Formats: sequence, C-alpha cells, structure tokens
Amino acid sequence: MRSNYQVPNILITIFFGAVVFLLITLGHMPDALAHGVTEGDKGYIQESSGVLIMPFIYLGAKHMMTGYDHLLFLFGVIFFLYRLKDIGLYVTLFAVGHIITLLTGTLMEISVSAYLIDAIIGFSIVYKALDNLGAFQRWFGYQPDTKIATLIFGLFHGLGLATKILEYDVAADGLVPNLIAFNVGVEIGQILALAVILIAMGFWRRSKGFLNHAYTANVILMTSGFLLVGYQMTGYFVSS
Repeated sequence: MRSNYQVPNILITIFFGAVVFLLITLGHMPDALAHGVTEGDKGYIQESSGVLIMPFIYLGAKHMMTGYDHLLFLFGVIFFLYRLKDIGLYVTLFAVGHIITLLTGTLMEISVSAYLIDAIIGFSIVYKALDNLGAFQRWFGYQPDTKIATLIFGLFHGLGLATKILEYDVAADGLVPNLIAFNVGVEIGQILALAVILIAMGFWRRSKGFLNHAYTANVILMTSGFLLVGYQMTGYFVSS
C-alpha cells in the first residue's frame, strides 16, 4: 500500500470518532476484560461440575462473538483475502494455536499475567495492520510469513483465555470435555462473526474507493491495537 492517499474528511471524522469511543470504552472496562466473561457466566463456570457440553459450547460462542480482540485480529487477517480457501486456512491456523494453548495452559496450570498476554494480543492487531499496509516490506525489505504469525498469535490468544480460566478455579470433573466443547463454541462463534464480516466486506470491496479506504481502515485498526496495548500495560504497572 502507498502512504500518500488523500483521506476523505468523513473518514478522518470516523477515525477520531473511533479513537474517542475506544478511549471512553476502555476507560470504563474492568481489569483485563479482553479475556474475561460476564459476572453471571463467571459464577456459572465456578459453580459447575461434570460434563456440560452444550452450556460450554454456548459460552465459547459467546466469548468469540463478544471478544473484540479476537474479532479485530481476524478482521485484519482476512482483510486482503478473497478466496474462501485462503480464509479457511488462516482461520484454521488461528484456531489450532488457540486450542493448543487453551488446553495445555489450563491442564498444566501455566499462569501468566493476563495484562501482559492481552498486551501481546493488542500488539498482534498492530502487527497485522502494519502487515496489511506493507510496512515490513517497505521498512526492512522482508515479508514475514503471515501463516506462521497467525499461528503464533493464535497461541497467545488461547493462553490469555487459559489464564482467565485458571483464575476461575474450574472444577476438575469434566474439565477436558468442557474445554473441548468451549473450543467448539469458539469455532462456531468465529464462523458466525466471520460470516457477518465477509458479507459486509463483500459489499465494501465492490466499491470503487475500497483501496483508498483500506489504508485508513488499517490505520484505525493499528490505532485500536496500540490503545489495547497501552491500556493493558497501564493495568499491569498499576496492579504490580
């Protein structure tokens, strides 16, 4: 992408509006919310015991559909992907990374600061936006392997969720089937979210100004990632 686009005034307005909205939203969010759940769901998870397939599928789908960090990253991943085969490949790599660290992190009780994990996830959004803008090729003359990057960031996303699950002290009875069911729900939620995104982007891509607007959209995406990083790092230092 080129850096000399003429950005329409309306897009500049949208950009600053998005920044203000995120600042206000993040300013009222509880600690490390990116991988948290609602208080009602948290209570249910803590009190539940035994194999509960359908409830955990529901919780997984809900987590994905309301997980802004997942959605922003996936939005960046599929931004310039047009073929369903390619979209499926990248989404699968992300899902594989997610389930590996969710299961191993929970079962092996690998606990990492949720703030640091969520800061890395915010950075993954920044990384993907820069990748879409062609920044790495322009700055370093090198294009990182986006497939490997997607898998690696999927690992971090799963570890972030594992960290929150450990905090909830989930019952050991039925833990593995419930975690697998949760991941199934995550994939269902991911498919539903991607369907909505792809439909919207399908109309957008057919517009004449898509490439010009794509530059601005990725700048907004990158800014969102930086805000998430800043918010989480602030929380980390304040809570230390």
